[in-house]
Amino acid sequence: MAQSSRRQILAAGAAAVAALIVPGPAPAAPPPGPPGGVPPLGEGFLWGVSSSGFQTEGHAPDSNWTRYISSGKADPYLDSVRFWDYYPDDVSHAAQLGVEVYRTSIEWARVQPNPGVWDDAALIGYDGIVDAIVRAGLRPMLTLDHWVYPGWAAARGGWRHPDMVRDWLANARKVVDRYASRDPLWVTINEPAAYIGTEQRIGALARSEATIMRDRLAQVHNEIYDYIHHVRPEAMVTSNLGFVPGAETSVNQPFVDKVSGKLDFLGVDYYFGPDPGTRAASSAAGAPGMWQLPLQTEGIYYALRHYAKLFPGKPLYVVENGMPTENGKPRPDGYTRADHLRDTVYWLQRAKADGMNLLGYNYWSLTDNYEWGSYTPRFGLYTVDVTTDPSLTRKPTDAVAAYQAITRAGGVPANYRPTRAPLACSQVDPPDSCDRPVVL
Repeated sequence: MAQSSRRQILAAGAAAVAALIVPGPAPAAPPPGPPGGVPPLGEGFLWGVSSSGFQTEGHAPDSNWTRYISSGKADPYLDSVRFWDYYPDDVSHAAQLGVEVYRTSIEWARVQPNPGVWDDAALIGYDGIVDAIVRAGLRPMLTLDHWVYPGWAAARGGWRHPDMVRDWLANARKVVDRYASRDPLWVTINEPAAYIGTEQRIGALARSEATIMRDRLAQVHNEIYDYIHHVRPEAMVTSNLGFVPGAETSVNQPFVDKVSGKLDFLGVDYYFGPDPGTRAASSAAGAPGMWQLPLQTEGIYYALRHYAKLFPGKPLYVVENGMPTENGKPRPDGYTRADHLRDTVYWLQRAKADGMNLLGYNYWSLTDNYEWGSYTPRFGLYTVDVTTDPSLTRKPTDAVAAYQAITRAGGVPANYRPTRAPLACSQVDPPDSCDRPVVL
């Protein structure tokens, strides 16, 4: 999950939206809700939770991110929620939710602390994590790159350096060889466009070098996709896209065009609405806190519809979705985590009922974590106060019971209606989301 980079992209998207609001033909009739209410998502649907290694593990090794933090430009990392130590309990919490998928990452910086040298103890540690997930009856979803790489790679220029592709692939092949037998779902690059924006934010990439990094990310995705299928032909591989309301085509499409033939399913992340004046929240894109960005749960329907049209029949998977609060305090707009989750799942059920090939949904995140520079934004189903609670106690939010009920029933009840009505002319995916709005 991104912070400042996502806000900057959203602000640019709002400007793009303004240019798109022009007179046009009369809008098509909005798709009606299914007769009798929304049906459940079915037995084959995958419910999950999402996280990343660096953001949760603690004991952080030398990396691009620890070097940025040491510059004093971000809040101290401390030891995060120490997933590396507490993963048996966290995996157990996930299993008790009734989910089937647990997403995390295998951190390159931890397993290869020096060029050409892998840390056997770190790999054995990840063996324990992956095996705990499998023993709990969950399927691992393993991310190969969640924005963190070794300090030695950062010192030579990160993605600006041509050897980054070679070394990234060497590490990724090592990880694939080790864990392919556990039949994970694979995520190659987490949110590539936001990754590029984050590298620019921390000073690791100039704006003029964005295309270089994008092309190299596409290259490693395509090559490791082929390698994963060589090792396990039936594997399922994606790169999840951080959907940018109002600007998705301009932000993510250049990467999608380069990898479109090597996606077994389409990973979509959705969090916020685009419109600074939206009635869905009292705040605007570009606000200083993530918890102030506008929420628009029906936007997940439009995000999925966008990619269902681009990739007809391709399975779609919401790899990340959630709601931030400020240090766990109630949101000023009154939205609770449980209501936001139920409202979102309603729109997933609508998407599936309308013919979209929806494979699964992961909640971001199981616990609060280090949100790329701060512990203030809280996304966890279980809240953890890293800065004041030495015990790092996992405290359930109201969304824990809500998610348990959802996974048992396969969704919200057929007669459920979201607590927030959809906008009449959403700009999540203009002009389509305004011309063909969903209605209750």
